[in-house]
Amino acid sequence: MKVFGICGSFRSNTTEYVIENALYKLKDNGFDTELFSCIGKTIKPCMHCDYCLENKKCIVEDDMADVYRNLQEADGIILATPVQSGGISANLAAIMDRTRALEAIDYNILRGKIGMSIAVGGDRTGGQDFAHLKNITYFMIHGIIPVSGGPFGSNLGASFWSNDSLDDIKNDDYGMKSLDRTLVEFEKFLKKYI
Repeated sequence: MKVFGICGSFRSNTTEYVIENALYKLKDNGFDTELFSCIGKTIKPCMHCDYCLENKKCIVEDDMADVYRNLQEADGIILATPVQSGGISANLAAIMDRTRALEAIDYNILRGKIGMSIAVGGDRTGGQDFAHLKNITYFMIHGIIPVSGGPFGSNLGASFWSNDSLDDIKNDDYGMKSLDRTLVEFEKFLKKYI
């Protein structure tokens, strides 16, 4: 089974560290994994021009081609975002909006895949829940089954407090526990429903 992870940060720092950690654990458990990082990539915003509805592809040609291919191939999808202005990053929002072109090809193209959310905030309560809710809303709109780590500390997904430092996120034991709990449930759903 394939898991596709999207890192919505332009910096090689805390969010990338967490999603790489998650994908490493999944790979260690036998999953095929692929990471798309926004670092050095060009992802333009959706113009909502409806070109995709008639032509079955996006009018914009940029690094979304990798995302389109991997989303279609994946059984599981992990969205990881730094918390910005109390929500997801602009990069991840653009990726979400641009997947409209996939739906134009086939309304059910993402339906039934399993989704997981990771949110990394500079503060412990920096907006991680709002970021998770946006990711979960995205999953639901596209028919992707959202998975949390359960009601005891990972209610919406894996939540981290980075204090804007790679060293601090590596020492965020609570965040790592939330990641592990969420990965356990994510794997269970993949094995049960895919």
